[in-house]
Amino acid sequence: MDPRVLEAQQWVNATYGSRGGYERCPENGKTGWTTMYSLTRALQIELGIGTLSDSFGPTTLRLLGERGTIQLGYPHANIVKILQHGLFCKGYDAGQVEGTYHLGTKYAVGELRRDIGFSAEGGVDPKLFKAILTMDAYVLLSGGRDSVRNIQQWLNGKYISRSSFFIIPCDGIYSRDVQTALLKAIQYEIGVPDENATGTFGPTTKAGLRNNPVRPGSSATWVQLFSAACVFNSPFKYDIDEPQVDTVFKSAWDGNLTTWVQLFQRFSLLPQSGIGDFATWAQLLVSTGDADRPVSGCDTRFHIVDGRAGRLHSAGYRIVGRYLDEPSNSTIDKEIQPGELQAIFDGGLRVFPISQYDGSDLANFTWSEGFDHALKAHDRAVGYGFNRGTVLYFAVDYDATGDEITSNIVPYFLGVQAGLANRGKRYVAGVYGSRNVCQRASDEAFARHSFVSGMSVGFSGNLGFPMPDNWSFTQIKEFQFSSGGDSFGLDNTVFRGTDGGAGPENVGGRDSSLDEVLAYVDRLWGIAVAYGGDPNRRVLEYLRFPRYNGLISGWQSLIGDVDEAWINHARQAGAGQVPSYKDPSHGITINVDHLGATANAVYLKGSGAGSTGNRGDFGGWGGDLSTFYGEWRANADSFASGYDFCTARLAKINGQSSFPLGDLVEDVDGHLLGTAARNGGRFDQLLRAHLTGSGHVTRFKRFFTERHGGSNAAVVAAARHMIGRHDEDTGLDTLRWAAIQTTGGWPTTKPEDLPDNRITPFLRGYADTIQRLAGL
Repeated sequence: MDPRVLEAQQWVNATYGSRGGYERCPENGKTGWTTMYSLTRALQIELGIGTLSDSFGPTTLRLLGERGTIQLGYPHANIVKILQHGLFCKGYDAGQVEGTYHLGTKYAVGELRRDIGFSAEGGVDPKLFKAILTMDAYVLLSGGRDSVRNIQQWLNGKYISRSSFFIIPCDGIYSRDVQTALLKAIQYEIGVPDENATGTFGPTTKAGLRNNPVRPGSSATWVQLFSAACVFNSPFKYDIDEPQVDTVFKSAWDGNLTTWVQLFQRFSLLPQSGIGDFATWAQLLVSTGDADRPVSGCDTRFHIVDGRAGRLHSAGYRIVGRYLDEPSNSTIDKEIQPGELQAIFDGGLRVFPISQYDGSDLANFTWSEGFDHALKAHDRAVGYGFNRGTVLYFAVDYDATGDEITSNIVPYFLGVQAGLANRGKRYVAGVYGSRNVCQRASDEAFARHSFVSGMSVGFSGNLGFPMPDNWSFTQIKEFQFSSGGDSFGLDNTVFRGTDGGAGPENVGGRDSSLDEVLAYVDRLWGIAVAYGGDPNRRVLEYLRFPRYNGLISGWQSLIGDVDEAWINHARQAGAGQVPSYKDPSHGITINVDHLGATANAVYLKGSGAGSTGNRGDFGGWGGDLSTFYGEWRANADSFASGYDFCTARLAKINGQSSFPLGDLVEDVDGHLLGTAARNGGRFDQLLRAHLTGSGHVTRFKRFFTERHGGSNAAVVAAARHMIGRHDEDTGLDTLRWAAIQTTGGWPTTKPEDLPDNRITPFLRGYADTIQRLAGL
């Protein structure tokens, strides 16, 4: 509680509480909008306004202006008191509240004016008074950037004299108000009259920008406006696995700005002109960018049958988004129809699947709903024949606020992750929604790819938020597609290519034979040797790419990203890909990318010893055990005993689990093969001997004895360390907690916070499973 804020609340209530139209504020000593509204209504009473409002609107501005600038000698005592109390509520010490504008108040106003971007000299005019009676901050806030704050101050200082421009926050945070202020500034510079400068991206603004490309030699003001937009959209990654790119606010074009613009254009899939042309301006200012730009992607609720795919292909489209399912009470009939996928492929298109169940109602976004939706989406995707690794985009089809993202959307996507893991992690979770929804679902709930609802330009989640680094699609225009006498609703969608969607090769796939997978690795080994460098590392990087790579997957942090120049070379050299094969011992599907990732982690990082686990272990059994622990916590109501949970779900051929037998085989084989390669063996020869000799028969015995010394207690100890807190490696600890969260419900109890009599049975359940499979 701030005593000066309490004093303001008590004074304004006591002074105006009996006046008609006044609304009392809580007397709790805490600054908030209710206090600012009460002070605003008090000011309106002093100005003689009959109908009071929370809004500091045109009438309040005009009548206050008629009283003159508030400065030394100002005669209206109660207006000065309202000003002084308002300053205290904003954190500025205005001195004694006595109804005179004294030197203490003058100093506080000067401090505020400097924070806003004005000269310290000067009094309080109506626009400044309006700013004081808001909750806007004029000092750098947590999460703000000095580079953004400098621009906010510059905009205030340069454009405050324009009648339609009002003071914006100077908190360092790129927000809707800041974006609107920048657009107003652009409108002033292209000659829009003050009264028509609304800060919207309309036809006049578009025409003005087309006529004012920014480039070397442009005026200082235009370079400042353009570089401001660049700063607001920074930092970003022009490729998902590259470092972030930033820039600075400047008044003269230079080579650094050219480089930034070219990378931003590459990131945004625009022609790399290196100047501020219209398409680049549009991409910087609004979520659609240039809505009329050519695109190669689209999405629709209508069926792509009867030659539609071919007509779309002829119009330049290469991929279409279609719905896996729809709610049971829906009559839209938007889901993929029997035979439709083949019609899409026959027409030369690929497809990216969308999952949406009541995506416009906040109440439908909870952890449990996310879990259930993931199960439904998984089952529908299996029914359509989509292969492992296909990205499913789960939709948030409304303007979720920041608070709603925190309370509902992030838990929903954690539920989605848990549901997909429960079905064996066959599919990858993507997110559809505003820029803010996509970014936070990716950062906090590990969505791998983003499908941005860019054409919803009015969404608060699109205003003041840069494009998420992991965007794969962005929806920019809704229209009626017409061709060959056929017409149906279509959304134009920019297709980046980081998620290639599904083609005929990604549907209805079969497991390859042992001969096919061994020939594949032999071929890859030969290409790696000819390329140069460490062939073991080259082969393992190729095997794990692209799923086990990048920041959002966690693999960049765990062991580093692959060398994509090598990946591209191997592809061009005809390495091909074999995604899976049947295990010769158990007849189950073994996924080559997971096997390769596990072996790559052990090859690079080794493995722990005795009672410890390290990054090499986490790349295999340690990471899977962490997600399995999270799955147990999400099912704690049904499985109070962790041992019983392991007995029911761990290492099963059939049944739903985040840690099925296939994953454990891949972890164990990856450990054995990665260790042998680390000790000097050739991966191609090691894999052949393992799969065609007796290695696959003795895998679990060797893992139990070689990794854990043949001791059940050692397995328990290593597992305890692996899923517990890692103070010795905070980066690994972050990855460990992220893995647990993907399956763990909301909220999840950390393993180290469970009492020993709860966590130990879970660990013993894992150890007993390993020992049983080892036959010891």
